[in-house]
Amino acid sequence: MLKRFYENDFDSFFSQLDEKRNVTEADVAKIVSDIIDDVKKGGDSSLRKYTEKFDKVSLENFEVPAEKPTEALERSRIKEPLIAAAKNIRTYHEHQLADGFKIESENGCAIGRRVLPLKRVGVYVPGGKAAYPSSVLMNAIPAKVAGVEEIIMVTPPPKNEDENTDILAAAAVAGVDRIFYCGGAQALAALAYGTESVPKVDKIVGPGNIFVATAKKLLFGTVDIDMIAGPSEICVIADENAPEKYVAADLLSQAEHDELASSILVCFSEEKAKKVEEELEKQIAMLPRSEIINKSLENNGAVLICKDMDSALDAANKIASEHLELCIEDPFKYLDKVRNAGSVFLGYYSPEPLGDYYAGPNHVLPTSGTARFFSPLSVESFTKTSSFIYYTQSALSAAASDITAIARAERLMAHANAIEVREGK
Repeated sequence: MLKRFYENDFDSFFSQLDEKRNVTEADVAKIVSDIIDDVKKGGDSSLRKYTEKFDKVSLENFEVPAEKPTEALERSRIKEPLIAAAKNIRTYHEHQLADGFKIESENGCAIGRRVLPLKRVGVYVPGGKAAYPSSVLMNAIPAKVAGVEEIIMVTPPPKNEDENTDILAAAAVAGVDRIFYCGGAQALAALAYGTESVPKVDKIVGPGNIFVATAKKLLFGTVDIDMIAGPSEICVIADENAPEKYVAADLLSQAEHDELASSILVCFSEEKAKKVEEELEKQIAMLPRSEIINKSLENNGAVLICKDMDSALDAANKIASEHLELCIEDPFKYLDKVRNAGSVFLGYYSPEPLGDYYAGPNHVLPTSGTARFFSPLSVESFTKTSSFIYYTQSALSAAASDITAIARAERLMAHANAIEVREGK
């Protein structure tokens, strides 16, 4: 079921992994670019046209009435779980709040940094089968904690009123300010440029399909974005005592997302790999998304059999997975050796869904190996910093010769002049 790789052919595995992660869709980029240009020029008219074309819904007004999220929360079957999860998420993110600073010197000068929340942020929430209320919480709550003035949520229009109850309920819990029914690349274009109905935002966050991801990539620079998210990933390092039932369940928790999801087991014996595979087969037979799971495991699943923990951690750092489970005894002993992972789950009783829904750390994580240099969504994602400088006349005079020397070395005489005119030259 899972392709096996041993120490002597790990290079082959990493080569294949890189190849899969670097696939680009030129045709999609052209389609999305045209949609963005159309919405930029046509505003609501173009937005309405694409909503009818792709969502098969005709809308006179895009904005959801303000009372709808609260009404949805009251009838949601997961009201209490959403409230409990939101509390954990909020508590975790409140610890991420950063302060600015001011450094004052004896000569009266001052330099420093200000931390400022973004004014308006857009949160994209997929609809239909991919409507995840947990994503609403994870994207909106950090923005709220950061002090963002207005949070705008966009989501495809539902086919019936009950279809989006839980995401509207989550929006109420998270403190989303306004909600608009529009989806796909056209919704992101509306957020980036603004239309007669949809306000222009400073940043767009939230998951989506390849058209949404491509739109975010093309709109970056016009607005900020969180990241370009690829397919879901999990890497599980399992020692000999890790219960195969747990390990298999955790691998499947990502494989059920879609056929492109990646589930990788790292273990230390052929016997362990076989036992996990046997458990996988048992559990797949009981799961409703078995067809998707089987394709995911066949195309993107793997087992790496390592000689020791150092080798396993080295492999995990090269994979740089979105989710990394250390399903081992004494996981804190090895945590400092993990360099590249979106989020790390420690021990036998910290499965990946705990992070997806409840524990508190954000589930918007870097994928496709970008955990080497990207970080999870956080409060800092919704702030910007600005520096400030104050010099007295005497302090500027003391530094003038150094400044003008550098300016002249760079042949920027106007820079030097801006100092010298204050020196009476």
